[in-house]
Amino acid sequence: MEKKDLKPAGIFHYFEEICQVPRPSKREEKIVAYLKAFGEAHGLETKVDEVGNVLIKKPATPGMENRKTVVLQSHVDMVCEKNNDVTHDFLTDPIETEIDGEWLKAKGTTLGADNGIGVATELAILTDDTLEHGPIECLFTIDEETGLTGAFALQEGFMNGDILLNLDSEDEGELFIGCAGGVDSVAEFHYTPVNVPEGYFCCKVTVKGLKGGHSGGDIHLGRGNANKILTRFLHQALSRYDLYLCAIDGGNLRNAIAREAYAVVALPEADKHALRADLNVFAAQVQAENAVVDPDLQLIMESEAHQTTAIDRDTAKRLIQALYATPHGVFAMSQDIPGLVETSTNLASVKMKPGEIIRIETSQRSSTASAKEDIATMVRTVFEMAGAQVSHGDGYPGWKPNPHSEILEIATASYRRLFGVEAKVKAIHAGLECGLFLDKYPSLDMISFGPTLQGVHSPDERMLIPTVQKFWDHLVDILKNVPAK
Repeated sequence: MEKKDLKPAGIFHYFEEICQVPRPSKREEKIVAYLKAFGEAHGLETKVDEVGNVLIKKPATPGMENRKTVVLQSHVDMVCEKNNDVTHDFLTDPIETEIDGEWLKAKGTTLGADNGIGVATELAILTDDTLEHGPIECLFTIDEETGLTGAFALQEGFMNGDILLNLDSEDEGELFIGCAGGVDSVAEFHYTPVNVPEGYFCCKVTVKGLKGGHSGGDIHLGRGNANKILTRFLHQALSRYDLYLCAIDGGNLRNAIAREAYAVVALPEADKHALRADLNVFAAQVQAENAVVDPDLQLIMESEAHQTTAIDRDTAKRLIQALYATPHGVFAMSQDIPGLVETSTNLASVKMKPGEIIRIETSQRSSTASAKEDIATMVRTVFEMAGAQVSHGDGYPGWKPNPHSEILEIATASYRRLFGVEAKVKAIHAGLECGLFLDKYPSLDMISFGPTLQGVHSPDERMLIPTVQKFWDHLVDILKNVPAK
């Protein structure tokens, strides 16, 4: 198979074209200029807002002017990752695509099909005069990958559709009708350094070998959180020994389940063998608890050089109690969609910062706004009771599933008619721009779908070529069957 033979020709032509246009997140000026010039060159009404979101309108085909207006939406930015042995400048160099069997991929870099294939599909719709459809508005948003900046900045009235089709999903044959909103909650403890008594034994206790994962997509798997496991042991040790907490560190990204954590502690020399025995018993217990989901979990104790200072005893106790008490994991399941996590919280990271500060980052997600606020307040309350200062990020809204959506019924009927099987209707416990659109346009009827992509956000990103034709056929048929206003 050669690139010139790829079908549908329109989509792959425009996809190859935008692969020549650099478009890293927060550096989308070249693709914005390309889209503006594209709309104007085709005589279509085109506008660009203050941040760089682009809207291009296409009038209805004759006789379909009374149909509801459909907004087709994709984000223009891409995640820029490359293999170490590849020389590539994402600000200037084009993405080099290649065919590998039934897959389209890039040479050692991310492909940018997330969400370049959505952008290319919209361009193919805008230029294909053989299609039957009502009024169409094509919305191209910036910076979805690193902050949803474009969706956040979207002004009311910039678009005027009744239905929105988000083209940013990654499994052909699946229709998404909901996603979680999220908010970050950050707690900070201020401590006073105190001297560690002479002759105390110092050691490092490490939790490692956990799988971790995405705090949205993987939270339902019940994987271990290194911060929770470590503080569970420290809580027990604090109650048994004259223990000083000299250092603590765990986890990294706010949207990742903590895989590793460690603490450096000091205790009387006479108690070191008892502490090691305690750790052995504790390790056996938590390894048994996590044997199925995290079979490689390890707890290690190593002696350390003498530490001269530690966190003051009062702060250390309040810190460990708060970390022990704060919830982590799935909090509630959806009542609308079986098997979907509705609300969760992630104890993401614990870091010691300059200025005698211990900073704890957590993130909460829910597809229900009030439940998101509730779980964030619960986490806040735990840390405030322990004397920490707590702040919340701006957050982003969820998209509550509507199983009775009109456009969903049209899309499922279309899929059944075209392919003889049922589409899978799903929601995800991660973020999509749709929640922000609904916040500003509460009456929008929305679904999200797309062709099959794998390995997104990595140089292994690839797109299953046959699914692009199915995705196109489905989209074209939906547009043909959009109801009257």
